Amino acid sequence: MPALSEILARRAGIAISQIQGATLSTEYEMLEAVPDLKKRVSIPCCNSSSPPGLIEATTVDPWRKSGKYALGWIYFSIILLVLTALIRWYSFWNDKVRTATHKDRMEEGGKTGSPDTDYELSALSTDKSTRKFFPREGPLPTGDTEAAKKDSTITSSRFLNVGIAVVRWAFYRPIPAWRFRKGWRPVVFPSIGVITIVSAALAFVVLYCFVPQPLYWQSIRFGSPPLAIRAGMIAVAMMPWIVALSMKANFISMLTGIGHERLNVLHRWLAYICLLLSLIHTVPFYITPIWEKGGVRTFKTFFQNTQGYYVYGSGIAALVPLIFLCVHSLPPLRRRFYELFVTVHVPAAIVLLGMLFWHCRNYLTSWNYLFATVGIWAASYAVRLFYLNWTNPWRMSWLIGEEAAVTLLPENAMKITIPTQVRWKPGQYVYIRMPGV
Repeated sequence: MPALSEILARRAGIAISQIQGATLSTEYEMLEAVPDLKKRVSIPCCNSSSPPGLIEATTVDPWRKSGKYALGWIYFSIILLVLTALIRWYSFWNDKVRTATHKDRMEEGGKTGSPDTDYELSALSTDKSTRKFFPREGPLPTGDTEAAKKDSTITSSRFLNVGIAVVRWAFYRPIPAWRFRKGWRPVVFPSIGVITIVSAALAFVVLYCFVPQPLYWQSIRFGSPPLAIRAGMIAVAMMPWIVALSMKANFISMLTGIGHERLNVLHRWLAYICLLLSLIHTVPFYITPIWEKGGVRTFKTFFQNTQGYYVYGSGIAALVPLIFLCVHSLPPLRRRFYELFVTVHVPAAIVLLGMLFWHCRNYLTSWNYLFATVGIWAASYAVRLFYLNWTNPWRMSWLIGEEAAVTLLPENAMKITIPTQVRWKPGQYVYIRMPGV
């Protein structure tokens, strides 16, 4: 009898182990047999027999909540934009207050600093007095009157003025150019303010990608690596800001008062950071499959309609134009082939945006940022119509433009004379196009 009980127990254990093995294999077969699942979305989970790695991928940093990483960059950018706009409007308002105060003082001084008329008071009331000052009545004017204190603004605070002076001393100082060898073009560095902003943005996105854990799942069959998703979502969220900073008419200049020519340096550096994030997004997809044989075959089943082309083809198609845009805009290449740069930069950016639509496939909130990019781009071109001289129907140049006289001057100089109805303010400039000579 003991032998019979041992045989039955052994067979029961074998049966249980076979059932558990069948359950695990069924779990993996189910992952492989669902070709209509969206990429990296809704991987079946979880039950008592689910692998620990799949449970971790669904609970620790789930795919459905990965849109928060894009929002992190949006919050960072909006905070920086609001702070810059507040500083601009603070300075603008104080300039208005100082101008009005100065005007009032000048008017008051004009009343008390001259006779009532040009023909009266030939012998002033102070003729026999030691008080040789105006006004004739009331207290004598001094350099530190109570009225001046009363009219002063918040900028009269010594602590605030010292703080502003320190900030300007630290961030407004140019960095000396660096010349490697005599005869070579010197290396010109951005301003300290630009370096500070770019460094803060770079530190934020890198820490936001690498600090949250985990960076990878146990197997790629459990979904895309979290590191790749974080970097990809932040890179997509950067697109509206990159395009906005490149436009001549943009809402950032309207809010901050900073001209587009000064914002263009941030456009370039954000594009370089976007390229870095795109590479961080790409590399984990090639590293993770090395850990497990057959993992890529399972991962491919999460893609829709991928038969006939490379599984990562849409990502490569988006990465190539981004690399091209960043490389051909490097200062040495841009200076040497500027006409080519101007011709192909915008078409290449349009190709990049189209490839991103294809690659993202409206997963999470990716298309929201791409549609925002399209909206900013279109709105900028629409607003520029109001800045063009020939689009104003109330001017003689409407639909035909202005006639210009070109005069050649010595030393390869040229003078262009354009009689126009356009008004301008000190410091303004215009772009001139000559479609015909």
